[in-house]
Amino acid sequence: MSKVTGMILRIGTLGIAAVLCAGALALTGAARAQTPSPLAEWQYSAGDLMQSMFQTDRPVWQAELGPAIVVGPIYDGSGRTRLTPGLTAELRYRDIAFASLGEGVGVNLLRGNNYRAGLALTYDLGRREGDDRTRLRGLGTIGPALELKGFAEYIISRDFPLALRINLRRTLGGANGLVGDVGVYMPLPGSSEKLIMFAGPSVSFADTTYMQNYFGVSAAQAARSGYRPYNPVAGVKSVGFGASLTWFFADHWLFNTDIAVTRLLGSAAASPIVRTPNGGVAIATVAYQF
Repeated sequence: MSKVTGMILRIGTLGIAAVLCAGALALTGAARAQTPSPLAEWQYSAGDLMQSMFQTDRPVWQAELGPAIVVGPIYDGSGRTRLTPGLTAELRYRDIAFASLGEGVGVNLLRGNNYRAGLALTYDLGRREGDDRTRLRGLGTIGPALELKGFAEYIISRDFPLALRINLRRTLGGANGLVGDVGVYMPLPGSSEKLIMFAGPSVSFADTTYMQNYFGVSAAQAARSGYRPYNPVAGVKSVGFGASLTWFFADHWLFNTDIAVTRLLGSAAASPIVRTPNGGVAIATVAYQF
């Protein structure tokens, strides 16, 4: 593929990263969401590895900053949504290290032309009982906590840039559980130098501890809330699909809109606190690239 294609992928990468960071800070400021954002985990760094494949003169430093707005659920499984203003911020050093509000602070320990793997420190925002005093009453608060994340990404080839990304996150406090994702994505036909689109599905899974804290109801919680006791099991938590559109409308400036839809499955979907198994988020941002 051409150098122009590489530039297209770079624009898409930065735009998507901006949106994801924006969603993270917006929800962080509100401190009322279970995770940085309901976006698929692969979306946090979508296209960044492709940039390394197609652009040999990648800048040493890349940074961006801008405002955003987010529409998303009050909590995972809630039937209510809210609109929240936010901010995007990101800094990357070559394809070695990164720091962003959406992806966390991390390093790519293994790097190749079409693969990378590494570690990052990110966060889970927890869930406050006061987020929904009707649906969450008596369940208590899940405190925010840091997460240690391991991740790996592989792209099939330059001619067929389908990317596979996996991650596993261990919450250090708060939910005290393991949660992970497997997703695939690729650039969509119709992209150009001023417009880039990515899309792909994902599957999320979690261990028993995580599922119990977010979807279970203990005997004590049942006595306080009126819900029946419920003990979910480890397994697939949800499936989802994400898509992003980025428009590079001036030098250093871009507009990005990102959407993701999810559906809870299995033990998560059957939880008595879940009002609807369907969820989603829409985010829009304008960012300046330094």
